[in-house]
Amino acid sequence: MDSEILIVLSIMIVVAILLIMDKLRIDIVALLCMLALAWTGILGPLEALSGFASNAVITMIAVMIMGRGIARTGLMEGFSRLVLKYTGNSPPRIVAVVSSATGLLSGFIQNIGAAVLFLPAIFNISRRKKIPASSLIMPIGFAILLSGPLTMIGSGPLMLVNDFLFNSSLEPYRLFAVTPAGLALLLSCVAFFFILGKFVLPRLKSSEDSDLLQKRLVEDWQLSSSIWHYSIDTNSAVIGKTLEETGIWDKFNLNILAIAREKSLEYAPWRETKFEADQVLALLGDENNVKKFAVDSGLIPVKKLNKFELLDDSASAGFAEVVVVPRSAIAGQTLRKFALRRRYGVEPVLLYHKGEKVRGDFSDIEITPGDILIVHGLWDRIADMKKGFDFVVITPVEANEKDSSKAWVALLCFALAVGLSVTGFSIPISFMSGALIMILTGVICIDEAYQAVDWKVVFFLAGLIPLGLAMQKTGAAAYLAENIMSLVQGSHTFLLLLAISGITTLFSVFMSNVGAAVILFPMVISIANTVDMDPRPLALLVAVSTANSFILPTHQVNALLKTPGGYRNIDYLRAGSGLTIVFLLVVVTIFYFFYI
Repeated sequence: MDSEILIVLSIMIVVAILLIMDKLRIDIVALLCMLALAWTGILGPLEALSGFASNAVITMIAVMIMGRGIARTGLMEGFSRLVLKYTGNSPPRIVAVVSSATGLLSGFIQNIGAAVLFLPAIFNISRRKKIPASSLIMPIGFAILLSGPLTMIGSGPLMLVNDFLFNSSLEPYRLFAVTPAGLALLLSCVAFFFILGKFVLPRLKSSEDSDLLQKRLVEDWQLSSSIWHYSIDTNSAVIGKTLEETGIWDKFNLNILAIAREKSLEYAPWRETKFEADQVLALLGDENNVKKFAVDSGLIPVKKLNKFELLDDSASAGFAEVVVVPRSAIAGQTLRKFALRRRYGVEPVLLYHKGEKVRGDFSDIEITPGDILIVHGLWDRIADMKKGFDFVVITPVEANEKDSSKAWVALLCFALAVGLSVTGFSIPISFMSGALIMILTGVICIDEAYQAVDWKVVFFLAGLIPLGLAMQKTGAAAYLAENIMSLVQGSHTFLLLLAISGITTLFSVFMSNVGAAVILFPMVISIANTVDMDPRPLALLVAVSTANSFILPTHQVNALLKTPGGYRNIDYLRAGSGLTIVFLLVVVTIFYFFYI
């Protein structure tokens, strides 16, 4: 064995061990890998740093920016509502439906594009159903990888295999020639996680910090967090009365978070707002008090309206502690005179005044500096309170600002990026063009675009890409492939196919799927000629098997989803190992019976 090959294989093994042990951050491991290749002289300085200019890294940066832009428009919220309508609260059903949808899409566009398009919807579903995002993101990401083989344009290796076959004077495959294998793989992924998901997927709660904070706030201040929905009957006793006249605050200790009319919705309605027939109220308070108010006022319970869905979404609305600062405009005034509801659109639920908690109607108490108000409202309304000089908002608030007017612009930018890549433009140029147009059209500002980039993932990819280059340059990849293939030559056809798919899987974990395909295409053609087989199915098997990259987050899609899912490397090994075996068995069986 050549010394350079030995060095590269040693570095590869050390990198694999470090990633599996998960003691160092993935970007640190990747940078150590990159520098080790330079320190040992395997790669020159420019080659070692080439990952930072690679197509994968530039594409990753672009799709992160586009993903933030799509999320800001709320474009995928409609999709998430549609999914929940048919799946209910069942995580396996949600995973199955979303995996199928994203999988079918990724058969026609680049898988990284499908991932970034659906990630906001996954988070939306997670928040609405209080399901940890970690139990949804990984299986959907795996489904995206598995669905590339649905068509011959679903991944880079599948597009390359036809060029290779043509140049080798062999007949290229048609667009849907690989569809049977792609459908079998997608269905096997959906079935795998539907049956075994609860055993192999992590249920991390790192993304639920805001919910935990709200729970603590409710407990500390002894608040009621239940929201009830009632409509005003035509014979109701409150028709024509203002909120204050009904005694809803002082008599029933309730709060009205919103009033819905046929064509309008008013959050934190003003005290002088008059009740009308057929209005629907969102009431906050104890169940017994709500029922008593409903009986006295002639209200009819109704199911939650879609208009009220933001109030029940902890990502959109909740409680916040705000402190009155010295020289505040409200100091020395009452809430009635200051018109808090009309100014900020939030509902005051409790007042901490001179060491005492005041509930009910405290609209005529003179506010003093240091008083604490507990308010409920949309986060963007509460965030407005931070911008002024009257309050200090203690509760961490990040306004979830959405501009739905830009939704179609964002969608067109994404479609343009995909369209350019399909018509022959380079993928990084296509997606970076889409990202820049999003910035120029105001979908996302340039500062937010920089913030959208997960630089840990960028450095991870950039640092690991040179390892694939080193494997090709030194002949380490060819050495591995030849030695493994020599062990199975002359064996049963099924074992030969299993070996080809297995070695492709190994290469795809540590180098680009395109690089793995380029190395293995000529080799399997040579093997086919030796054993007197049609070489076309073997080349296609290599192209399909490059998608089998689940045991480590080295593929672009896995790297993109690792941070949002809060995963550790061991999580990929636990869930990905079983799916890797399923992949090998399914794809080899399909090729053995339908392609050979």
